[in-house]
Amino acid sequence: MTAQQAAPVRRMRRAERREQILDAATRAFARAGFAATSLDDVAAEAGITRVILYRHFESKTDMYRAVLDRACTRLVEQVGADDFGGEAIPSLLRAAAADPDGFRLLFRHAAREPEFRDLTDTLTAASVEIARKNLAPRIPPGPWADWASRLIPTVAIESVIAWLDAGRPDPDAAAERIGAAIHGVIQAAQPR
Repeated sequence: MTAQQAAPVRRMRRAERREQILDAATRAFARAGFAATSLDDVAAEAGITRVILYRHFESKTDMYRAVLDRACTRLVEQVGADDFGGEAIPSLLRAAAADPDGFRLLFRHAAREPEFRDLTDTLTAASVEIARKNLAPRIPPGPWADWASRLIPTVAIESVIAWLDAGRPDPDAAAERIGAAIHGVIQAAQPR
């Protein structure tokens, strides 16, 4: 087959290419974090050149921020933004299972990267406020309500990450088990 007979190479549309790059960047950053991942690592993961990366992102920082923003948007779309009702934990598990690398980036890697701490601080503050609002009918205001409001989001996130890291065991019972841990926090915060 000559070069003229070869099938033409289909060029990706800009939006498709950007998504491909974000997918590859998510995988690459999830393996080693922001500082230890180079643009060459991302380009290799995507099967493209650095030149193509720069057509879509001004810098590694810009790309990482886009990866985190996308992961955050996906999380909010799956979980919602303001309720700890009966579907909150199953929704959180589904979101983490659908995008495990993005989930780990948001809650494990980005929290350790000073340059991106603003995003994780915003997520943490919002989670604490949502927990406080949802716990208000169960726990009287005071230091134990504050304690539970801070601990519950941490227990939920760390439980989901541990579940991912353990290979996603028993997905049908995972929400119930994580819920039991959270209910233990609520129980411990009750007035005695």
